[in-house]
Amino acid sequence: MRNNPHILEINARSWLKRLSIKYNRLVTLVDIPSEVWDKIQQNGFDAVWLMGVWKTSPMAQQIARESTDIQHQVRTIKPDFKVEDITASPYAVYEYTVDDSLGGDEALAVFRQNLNERGILLFLDFVGNHTAIDSPAVTQRPDLFVTTGTQEPHIHKDWFFKNKNGHYIAHGRDPYFAPWTDTAQLNYFNPQTREFMLEQLLHVATMCDGVRCDMAMLSLNKVQRDTWWEFIGGDLPREEFWTKALSAVRADYPEFIFIAEVYWGLEWDIQELGFDYTYDKVLYDRLRFANADSIRGHLRAEHLFQMRSIRFTSNHDEEESLKAFGREKSLAAATIMATLPGARLFHLFQILGRPARLPIQYINDDFQVDAAVTHYYGKILRIASDPAFHGGQWSLHDTVAVYSGETSCHNILSWQWKQRHTGKLVFINYSDFPSQCRVPFKGIIDLKVREEIEGKEITLTRELASQGMEMVLKPYECKIFTFSI
Repeated sequence: MRNNPHILEINARSWLKRLSIKYNRLVTLVDIPSEVWDKIQQNGFDAVWLMGVWKTSPMAQQIARESTDIQHQVRTIKPDFKVEDITASPYAVYEYTVDDSLGGDEALAVFRQNLNERGILLFLDFVGNHTAIDSPAVTQRPDLFVTTGTQEPHIHKDWFFKNKNGHYIAHGRDPYFAPWTDTAQLNYFNPQTREFMLEQLLHVATMCDGVRCDMAMLSLNKVQRDTWWEFIGGDLPREEFWTKALSAVRADYPEFIFIAEVYWGLEWDIQELGFDYTYDKVLYDRLRFANADSIRGHLRAEHLFQMRSIRFTSNHDEEESLKAFGREKSLAAATIMATLPGARLFHLFQILGRPARLPIQYINDDFQVDAAVTHYYGKILRIASDPAFHGGQWSLHDTVAVYSGETSCHNILSWQWKQRHTGKLVFINYSDFPSQCRVPFKGIIDLKVREEIEGKEITLTRELASQGMEMVLKPYECKIFTFSI
């Protein structure tokens, strides 16, 4: 896989539902139309993260269908929705086999082969913190979970449920939020739990080329201790689960890729355990809520950290980018993340221009494609697929004011990629105001410079090349220059 890879997230169930409607037949993972494969390849994706393939939990589906919150979210956008179009959360995993509605394990193997033949990797989900509330292990191996046995918990009773054998088992939870009532919390202070989950991970590794590990920080020793101490007790384990797990998988599959969903400033901790990429939620938040100076400050972080960060402006957990950012700002934010070092994650529905997010449990997401948004993403993906953005040397620039005392240049983000004799200069006015700066083309050989987004060539004079060309950018306007050095 290339450096700074492009990864496409696809919600398997809603995507196949859309394809089935479009082609007027049932589409599963085994019979994706060839033109769909061609489009993914033409857009230059290095990997597809196929989200939500695992066997559906009957109880999680029932909980989702009865949830007034989920129904309200869907009804706001789809007033005439059918309850049958609500299914289980993909993150309440019943077991690590592909759901029959998608074609089963054999269909996934064909899907993977079709991707690999085009040079594209397949990533799947691995949920380390919890299982579905009705996963077979909940009844067969209750000791693997945070449990008080057959004795009712003396505190936080709403965190627990009773399994079929009368054992009280905790729901999975993030310590900052209420429990996920469709899940059961695994206990990583139990060595048998670690062995059990390692077996699950090794099995998943036979089916794909990499995994996106859901809420990976929740399995860290200190997080487990702080979240569940009054119920698990005992000494802190000497080794992190992920240390052994990554080593075991890579012993069999040396090129296997690990991506971690991680927050709370624990990104570097997770990277040090061997993960290839960690979520850069800080960049997402700054793109959405802060200004160019704040973003620039984040991009001054250590280069290795940058290379191992996964950038995004949309995924299944976040509000759709068009709604979260606004139209023009969302496209500028996508241009930023598409031209930075690190992995670049695009959600399929982001590229298609979905106007607003629906719960991931709702699968009949038949919104109208926004042709202008799709066209822009196609252009940016093509531009960012140039080898310079994947094998070149990246450097962050401070923009230069056109006139003394003029400050709008601070609204403009800029960086450069160099590879052999080619240079790429990126400029984004990340503000609501027209802004200007001076563009230096140091060391330029050929005075013809191409601006890639508009597809125009500019001929510079020697004076402009050496002193810098004045550039005025409209709000959220982006420019990407290619020149010879």
